[in-house]
Amino acid sequence: MKKIAIFVDVQNIYYTTRQAYDRQFNYRKLWQRISEQGEIVSATAYAIHRADDKQHKFQSALKHMGFTVKLKPFIQRSDGSAKGDWDVGIAIDVMDVAKEVDTVVLLSGDGDFDLLLDKVRKDYNVTAEVYGVPSLTANSLVEAASVFHPIRDDLLL
Repeated sequence: MKKIAIFVDVQNIYYTTRQAYDRQFNYRKLWQRISEQGEIVSATAYAIHRADDKQHKFQSALKHMGFTVKLKPFIQRSDGSAKGDWDVGIAIDVMDVAKEVDTVVLLSGDGDFDLLLDKVRKDYNVTAEVYGVPSLTANSLVEAASVFHPIRDDLLL
């Protein structure tokens, strides 16, 4: 059976599905779809920690599905901008797990991950699948993926 690892850039998926569709992503449907393709041996969702009941419920739902939820503090800068980026953490975890699986599934539209996918495909001979909103996913990421799955109505709430 194919071994699969899932990595979710929660902020990216939240904002891109909201911007493109004004809807939320259906993580249960994703889990169901991917589990039909093989054994999910690792699933991690990378999110920003905010003291907010809605976030806690969402994170609990992810954990109940089988995701490990990794949190970083939300940092509000004095100029009003905010910081909360998991790119390096995601990259490290993908590199650590890629040698043990057949497929890496990344949910993000961030082009910064293109080099990562190129590397794990070449070095570990894994299939690298990307789920992203078509209009908001970097072309370089789509090209770096073995398979690109557009997020459309069937994966939205």
